[in-house]
Amino acid sequence: MATSPQAKYRKDYQAPTHTISDIELFFDLHDNQTLVTAVSHVHQQSESTTLVLDGEGLTLQSVKVNGVDWVDYTQSESSLTLHQLPELFTLTIITQIDPQANTALEGLYKSGGAFCTQCEAEGFRRITYYLDRPDVLAKYTTTITADKTLYPFLLSNGNKLAEGELENGRHWVKWQDPHPKPAYLFALVAGDFDVLRDHFVTGSGRKVDLEIFVDKGNLDRANHAMVSLKNSMRWDEQRFGLEYDLDIYMIVAVDFFNMGAMENKGLNIFNSKFVLANEKTATDMDYLGIESVIGHEYFHNWTGNRVTCRDWFQLSLKEGLTVFRDQEFSSDLGSRAVNRIHNVRIIRGPQFAEDASPMSHPIRPDKVIEMNNFYTLTVYEKGSEVIRMLHTLLGEQDFQKGMKRYISRHDGTAATCEDFVLAMEEASGIDLQQFRLWYSQSGTPLLKISSDYQASSESYTLTVEQTTEPTADQPDKQPLHIPFDIELYQQDGTIVPLQCNGEAVHHVLSVTQPKQIFVFDNVPERPIPSLLREFSAPVKLEYDYTDQELSFLMVHATNEFARWDAGQMLLAKYIRIHVESVQQGKSIELPDAVIDAFRGILLNETLEPAFVAEMLTLPNHNEVSGWYKQVDVDAIAQVLHQFKVILATALVDELSVIYHLLKQEEYSIDHKAIGQRALRNTCLSYLAYTEQGEGLVYRQYRQANNMTDTMAAMSAANAAQLPCRETLMDDFSAQWQHDGLVMDKWFALQGTNPAEDVLLVIKRTMQHPAFSMKNPNRIRSLIGSFLTMNPVRFHAKTGEGYQFAGEILRELNTSNPQVASRLIDPLLKFRLYDQHRQTLMKKELDALKNLDNLANDLFEKLTKALDQ
Repeated sequence: MATSPQAKYRKDYQAPTHTISDIELFFDLHDNQTLVTAVSHVHQQSESTTLVLDGEGLTLQSVKVNGVDWVDYTQSESSLTLHQLPELFTLTIITQIDPQANTALEGLYKSGGAFCTQCEAEGFRRITYYLDRPDVLAKYTTTITADKTLYPFLLSNGNKLAEGELENGRHWVKWQDPHPKPAYLFALVAGDFDVLRDHFVTGSGRKVDLEIFVDKGNLDRANHAMVSLKNSMRWDEQRFGLEYDLDIYMIVAVDFFNMGAMENKGLNIFNSKFVLANEKTATDMDYLGIESVIGHEYFHNWTGNRVTCRDWFQLSLKEGLTVFRDQEFSSDLGSRAVNRIHNVRIIRGPQFAEDASPMSHPIRPDKVIEMNNFYTLTVYEKGSEVIRMLHTLLGEQDFQKGMKRYISRHDGTAATCEDFVLAMEEASGIDLQQFRLWYSQSGTPLLKISSDYQASSESYTLTVEQTTEPTADQPDKQPLHIPFDIELYQQDGTIVPLQCNGEAVHHVLSVTQPKQIFVFDNVPERPIPSLLREFSAPVKLEYDYTDQELSFLMVHATNEFARWDAGQMLLAKYIRIHVESVQQGKSIELPDAVIDAFRGILLNETLEPAFVAEMLTLPNHNEVSGWYKQVDVDAIAQVLHQFKVILATALVDELSVIYHLLKQEEYSIDHKAIGQRALRNTCLSYLAYTEQGEGLVYRQYRQANNMTDTMAAMSAANAAQLPCRETLMDDFSAQWQHDGLVMDKWFALQGTNPAEDVLLVIKRTMQHPAFSMKNPNRIRSLIGSFLTMNPVRFHAKTGEGYQFAGEILRELNTSNPQVASRLIDPLLKFRLYDQHRQTLMKKELDALKNLDNLANDLFEKLTKALDQ
């Protein structure tokens, strides 16, 4: 690169020199020559008479101030600077852009036959020159003109004001959003769609029109999204007291989209993956994902839109809080235990790995080069865990008081993380000064627990030590305020009341010191502790449980999450032992007592099937890799494979009975039916490794009346490398090659195929008519799944996986840097592997870093990884 991109620092934040109260936008839409006229009412807020506007890839047509041509300006590749401006003025800027050529999918671009926008984080500057920062809030009025035949629907934020016909077959529509918003929340869509219409009556009696726009022919796949939207609106009123504030709420599903969805005010633009579903095309997980993402974007209406973030360093303010809200929504509607398990798997797997990587950062980072790199699991998922810890410490009542205080105080403004914590502190009276460190400290804390029991005094002592290892960005760590949820059990399963000096003690302990001792009295016998219940903090836990204690908790813990966690710890114990065994050339075995513990769970009819399915699911390779300073890819894979075979063989009779017992004649998406399918298909994933596996899998594929069972059969055949795999894959492709969204499931199986020649298969699959390197969904499904979910083949000692990744990243560097930035992460962790692999991975990273046109998205990550 000619010049190195410059980092921005949170400490350097300065309020804008000017603000914009109102902006009126006029779009004359054409594929390659769209004209954008922006009329802004600008107010000077400082002594500066110079205004610096952001802009990228724009052709400037004209600039006027108060209606007069303005020539006192300078242009650069990324800005337009106006000089000698009056204190108050109307600024009119006309730009020309090329949506058809916009492969980065930021700003205004074409998705199939439709125009659409993506402006978060800094995409609006690709539409017009503007103060493209979240703390400039303006009221938007938008007029769109386009060919009526090609684009009968012209959509933007807010409420529709007017529409009309023009000559030459063109028409126009005018929209106005009465609520001030930053530029990143602007949205425009123009196209020809099928529309699903409904309405919702709010708690105050207002009727809100609901419209979901989908590609022609997909109307029958939008119903679940509409149900999820209405459930979201109802839930937000009931749980948080928040009511929708416009006359209409619109969702548009598009195929080409870098993210999952976007919360643009009143006009949410969605990746079609999170809108379209029916039993023929979508799995149960797709249905649940749609429910969650629809909820997430709707909940942003208040936590993100009405109250936005002051700067992008505060991104977790809106995202961590809204992820917490969508998790609670899914838990209230479905299984709280299963949802919590899914959330924790993400934290313990990829988020902990991110904490341990060169990209480690706090949920509120201090430094950034490319804003798109802020959209991380740390900011979102760990951010939600920080909100959950606040909820744990305050309780539901005080948390809701804090929410009301926060929203009423900051409605219509751009706030900070500190503003949110302060509202919680004031509402509850709890001192959260030390808790604030969670916002500024990176890395994963470790809690080491030891215990002691004195029978003579009936006292039980827990000693808790917390440490956080240095990270690349922060060598020195401070003790955090950690809510530590515990429960004590007697040998018969009776709960021991927590007491200290005869006084009742709350089950959530506040760990605030590097070393803390908690003493409990009136404990009649040595108890079995259940520790970090509900995963009450995003930390690693070390406690020397015996097999018997973990088996006890799997049966007797009152909290389902604690039961699952005990099972995971029992498995983890033996996975660690046998990774070492493999390295020493020894055999892999599981004790009968461990197998019996899982048999007991399988046969426990009091547990919901979805939960039993989770109990039987082994930790995945990536999660296990996170336990080690140096990863032995092949040993981990061998142990996980062998554990699956051992459990399948030992439990074959029980698995087979339950598999046949849970067969459903009709498909339903109620949570009970979803849970039963989850357990049945988990049984199939084990049975695939037995003698009856081939017949069961093939039969299920042929008899399946829904995509969940179809994909379960194909996944089982893929993982176990059954002879029928190719037949099933070919048949599925022949059926669905016309539907890219459905084919994404097939592409993902090709990417995770454990066969030795998988790279040849992937390269051949890239020629499939349904695959396109221009579509982020296709790239993520095929290539992303290979890089992130096929560790043995990606890390092949030949280095061919790394070379393939390098080739793909070089191509995406110019066409779609955002997608490239998300795919590069497995290469960045090169220091976790042996010297041979490190050398091969680093070779690809060095080649990328030496590109003349390296995008900022990749430059930032490469620099952090290589300079560590």
